Amino acid sequence: MSARRTGGPLLAGVLAAALLPAGCGLPEVADLPLPGGRPAGPGYTVTAEFGDVLDLVPRAAVKVDDVTVGSVEKISLDGWHARVRLRIDRSVRLPANATAAVRQSSLLGEKYVAVAPPPAEPARGDLADGDLIPLSRTTRGAEVEEVLAALGLLLNGGGLAQLRTINAELNRALAGREPELRDTLTQLDTFLGGLDRQKADIVRAIDALDRLSGRLARQRQVVGDALDSLAPGLTVLARQRAQLTKALTALGRLGTVGTRVVERSRADTVAAVTALQPILEQLARAGDDLPKSLDFMLSYPFPPNVTGAIVGDFVNLSITADLDAATILANLVAAAPAPAPRTSRPATPTTPRPPAGGGPSRPGTRPGGGILPDLPDLPLLKCLPDLKNFPAIFTPPKECGLPEGCKLLKPGSTVPLGGLLLPKGLVPRGTALPAGTELPDGTVLTAQCVLPLTGAVTGQIGDLTDVLGGGLIP
Repeated sequence: MSARRTGGPLLAGVLAAALLPAGCGLPEVADLPLPGGRPAGPGYTVTAEFGDVLDLVPRAAVKVDDVTVGSVEKISLDGWHARVRLRIDRSVRLPANATAAVRQSSLLGEKYVAVAPPPAEPARGDLADGDLIPLSRTTRGAEVEEVLAALGLLLNGGGLAQLRTINAELNRALAGREPELRDTLTQLDTFLGGLDRQKADIVRAIDALDRLSGRLARQRQVVGDALDSLAPGLTVLARQRAQLTKALTALGRLGTVGTRVVERSRADTVAAVTALQPILEQLARAGDDLPKSLDFMLSYPFPPNVTGAIVGDFVNLSITADLDAATILANLVAAAPAPAPRTSRPATPTTPRPPAGGGPSRPGTRPGGGILPDLPDLPLLKCLPDLKNFPAIFTPPKECGLPEGCKLLKPGSTVPLGGLLLPKGLVPRGTALPAGTELPDGTVLTAQCVLPLTGAVTGQIGDLTDVLGGGLIP
């Protein structure tokens, strides 16, 4: 037995000594085939970072789709990560965002590096010489020891007993409540479906909240200054808290008292408002007469526009008289009273006389009641509208001698600027129509019908009878 034990090594030594002198030398290391069976050749170098390379060794194979395309040249440590330099055949093209993983050929086989395109994103670019596959794109497979250790932990009470307890408790808790649980799951499904339909709105709201948070972050100093500025005011309010509380309490009592007063005086208030209604109606009916009267009151006894004619303690007065002797004599002769008839007859009703020069007058009648056979036939009825069928707008004929634009508006019409409302239906003094002319209540005269009020007397053309009768004085 001992001879056999010593003969083996001796024979091996003799064979080695016999081979060395012969001309057969050992092959160079570079000429040896790679472990994966692919010989070394021209290629490009890529570096991959791994958190753990297990028992990967240099000259291990680099595979793409289980085809050997290169080998591991060098493994080094960079901080807490491993850097593996891979040499890949130049004919193999990989994307720039390729991934790398340390895998095992079989259960007890050797380790190799598998390089592949990214599974979750489209490939882009080309992997070139000197590129880096970062740690975020590298993984490693699970070791047999890790799988057996996890299985041993599970089988040795690592959680099966707890799972059995959880299952039993769930069965006990849900027993007899299947409809409620089904309804809960249905409502949860509806809720999740609503959230899914509103996904865009939720994302938009989150984006808006993100923008708001960004603005607040950029204005952090401004917000801080504002909060610092509020501190003194809050301090004052805190000091006056008791006074504010008393004020609010007193305000509540005041509201109660005010409510009681209003409720008790409701009838008297309603009666006072009802009694005030006729006064307000009369004020509304007066229209603009009240402000005009106040205007006259400030310059009493003169009209407001006569102040320019007052100098000191006297008033300037300007009168222009256009007298024609022939006309005066003709008027004196024509105005002679006619002899009174012997038989009595009813008196002819008189009407307010109009201005001279076309003013309406009854034919053959003068203001004093005399007969004027030579006056023109222009009755007052032609210068006034039909009172029974009052039109919306009445324009007197030109023969009436009224100013151009002088019109009578139907009662209820809007009073134009500068116009005059006749609340009682009687024409006052100061208009182009004779004073005292009766019209329907509420008739409106345009501004052209109202004579201007000045500090001077404007002369008018008329006969002597008009002057003597006062028809030219407005």
